Parts: sequence; structure tokens; C-alpha cells
Amino acid sequence: MRTRRFPLSSWPWRSLGYLASSVVVGTVLTTLLLPITFPLLALGTAVEEMATGRDHPTWLLITLLAAGLALLLAFGPLVAVPVARLERWRLRLVHPPITGGHRPTGRGVLVWVRARYTEPATWRAFAYLLLLVTVVDAVSWSVLYLFPALGAYLLATPAITALGRTVTLFPWAFDAPGATLPLVLAGAVLLLVTPYVAAITAHAHAVLARLLLEDHGTEELRSELVEVTRSRARLVDAFETERRRIERDLHDGAQQQLISLAMQIGLARMDAPPGSDMERTLASVHGQAKEIIGSLREIVHGIHPKVLSDRGLPAALPELADRSPVPVRVRVDLPRRLPAHVESTAYYVAAESLGNVAKHAGARSVRLNASLDGDTLVLETVDDGRGGADPERGTGLTGLADRVAVVGGRVLLSSPAGGPTRLRAEIPCPPSG
Repeated sequence: MRTRRFPLSSWPWRSLGYLASSVVVGTVLTTLLLPITFPLLALGTAVEEMATGRDHPTWLLITLLAAGLALLLAFGPLVAVPVARLERWRLRLVHPPITGGHRPTGRGVLVWVRARYTEPATWRAFAYLLLLVTVVDAVSWSVLYLFPALGAYLLATPAITALGRTVTLFPWAFDAPGATLPLVLAGAVLLLVTPYVAAITAHAHAVLARLLLEDHGTEELRSELVEVTRSRARLVDAFETERRRIERDLHDGAQQQLISLAMQIGLARMDAPPGSDMERTLASVHGQAKEIIGSLREIVHGIHPKVLSDRGLPAALPELADRSPVPVRVRVDLPRRLPAHVESTAYYVAAESLGNVAKHAGARSVRLNASLDGDTLVLETVDDGRGGADPERGTGLTGLADRVAVVGGRVLLSSPAGGPTRLRAEIPCPPSG
């Protein structure tokens, strides 16, 4: 409503259609509810007659009130259940779909009736039904009549007076087209504000319908799921922070100590007599120390490579491909640096994918592509292996999908028997700032 395009959009028509259908539904329901509400209508008539001087016995008034309330409470909730279903469907004109709160029941009419009368959703629907045939119907009638109908009538007043008829709007009368200029202006104003009034009224009606007809248990569950997702994301962030701390400690602590130890062993080997047992022992220890340093470097690199933090995916993915036992062709098309959690997740996906290819696929080559599709990072690996990858066989695909789901992404897998296997990860990465 704050935009200039609102009057030209579909929302004014959808709002007017929602209000018009509210009038139709309210009128039909008022007619269908006459057998239930007849005692209350008779009570209202009796009260009006008493106001004009006609007397009615008290017992009659009490009987009508008791009978009316009994019929309304006995049959009203049963009418409200299908009406609520209709209203949830009709609400889609101006509001996203909502779900009802009725719990499933077993077979049998009595079981269904007992369940409906003992659940809060039925009584909320009953309250909505009462408001629909009274307040909502009246307000919808007023908006549809006072604004578009009255506005169109005021715009037509010059033509009406030109035909020789007098337009009377108490206490004024207009019998000439020139005198109706204020009415034309008023009609134009009414028509201009009609879309906004209709939208506000329809929105208020939608809020009332959602309050009374939506399954609030589902809303609570949805809120809990959102909180669980956020909590899982926080745990992943904490895990990533801890991984980086371990990587830093290993790189700056244990790895440097091993390098110093290897240098000292190398110096001691130089001082040992050539060909002696000491020289051979030191050579063996020196070789083992180098192997340990190499293994430690692989571990450190697998935890969180420094190149990923310094230069991002365009530099980290080719380096990861160079260490793969299967030849990998890499294509990275990333025009900007991505958020740290996106890069970390994408690197994890690439590393797991290439690891799975090396262990299970029997492939001769792999293609690794990374690109941006709007605000989504698309990371794809395609191998020419035997195919038949199944997440239920414990190849790490389920954990990979869970890792991507934490950041709001998804993993798609195509792996027919005989290959090729295509794994595609889509990770949201809105631009920062």
C-alpha cells in the first residue's frame, strides 16, 4: 500500500473480491442459520415490542433465550467446522494458506462429533462464525456500498440531473449538472480511496481469520523448528571456530616443534660417522619425522586450509583438486568474495565429494564447478565413475546434506547405475552490506 503501483496491482481487486465473497457467505449463512437462531430472533422481536409498550410474560422471554442458546451451542459448532474449512480456502485471496487445528479421528459419527466438541479449534471456528454473520458481514457491506457504489453514483449525478431528475442528499438538493461539481469531486475521492479502504478491511478480516482458524500448535511447532535450526547453526559456527583454533594450534605449535626436531635429527645425522649404525638409525628416525610432518600437514589442511581464509574458494578449490588421486578439472566463476560460513561449507562439500569419488566411484576424471546463480552458490561435481551412489549406504552423503541444510541450502544427487554421478549443492549467499 505504500507504493505508487498499489492501485494498479491485483491487490485492490483481490481485496474487493474477498469482501464481496464475505458478504455472499455471510448472507447465505444467515439464511441457513435461521432454524437455529429463530428463538433468539423471536426474543429480539419481543424486546422491541416491549420497548413500544406491548407486554410479554417473563417466562416466555426466558424460554426463548434458553432455547436459542441451547440450539446455537448444540448445532453451531457443527456448522462452524465446514465453514472454517471454506474460510481457510477463501483466505488465499489475500493471505498465504493456513492449516486447521482439528485433530484426526477414528471412524464413526459419534467419535467425530465427540472429537469436534472437545477441541479448542472447533470453538474458535464457532466464534469466527458468529463474527462472520454479524460484524464482518456488516463491515463488508458498508465498505462495498459506501465507497465504490456511492462513489459511482456521485460521479453519475451530472448525467442524472441532465435527464431532468433531482439528486437529493439530505439536506441538499441538486437539479442542474453544474451544481453537482462538488458531488463529482467527492465521488472521485471515494473511488480513489476505495482500494486502500478495501485492502485495510480485507487485511483486518484476514488477521481475524488467522487468529481464530489457524492451527496454533503448528505455529508453535514451526517456531520451535526455527529455533532448532538457529541453534544448530550456532553449534556449527562454534564447531568451525574450534576447528580453526585446533588448526592454528597444530600449525603454530606441534608442527613447528616437529620441524625443529627433524632439523636437529638431520644435524645429528651429519655428525654421525658415515655408514655407522648410528647414522642409519638417525636416517630412519629422520625419515619417520618427515612422514609425520607430512601427515600432520594433511591433517591441518583438512581441518581448515589457510588458503581458504586468505584467498577464498578460487584459490582453495584448485589446491584441493591437486591433492586428489583422481584427475580433477576445476572451473571457478565467483565475481566476489563469499561469506566465511558459505566458503567453509562449500569447501567441505567439495572435499567430501572428491573423497567419495576417490573411494567409491572408480572414476577416471572429475569436473568440479563453482559459480554464482543470483544469490546462490552452486557447487557441482561430476564424475565418470560407476554411479549408483546411495545415501543409505553410508557414503557420507547424508552428513553432507545435513551440513548444507544448516546454512539453508540443499543437495541434489543424480547417480544412475553405470554413471555418471552428479552432485549439486546450492548454498544461499546474499551479498553482505
